Amino acid sequence: MKKRVTGIGGIFFKTKDPKASKEWYNKHLGLNTDDYGCTFWWKDKDGKDCSTQWSPFKDDSKYFEPSKKDFMFNYRVENLEELLETLKQEGVTIIGEMETYSYGKFGWILDNDGNKIELWEPIDQAFQ
Repeated sequence: MKKRVTGIGGIFFKTKDPKASKEWYNKHLGLNTDDYGCTFWWKDKDGKDCSTQWSPFKDDSKYFEPSKKDFMFNYRVENLEELLETLKQEGVTIIGEMETYSYGKFGWILDNDGNKIELWEPIDQAFQ
């Protein structure tokens, strides 16, 4: 089995006013925000371009369900299909079906505290 988590793909949190949060972080912390939040670009140990997403969600968003928490982590992974199968065999709760987009594959699990975790096998070039 290849590596499982290779980095943090995103930090997502709920807020009453996502637009105001993006404006505050832009003004006070210099985040270059857009409609989705802010994308941080970096290079991995092999020099490959990678990204991490920071995104505020409306406080009534259902995207984090079934977790009741106001946050969700997104972890970058290698070979998501294989990882989801391994996690299933290990007794980890898988949420829904894997989804594929032009910028990568996504899957969801619950950790031991019931937090929803998003797993992302990225295609970083899709963002550039």
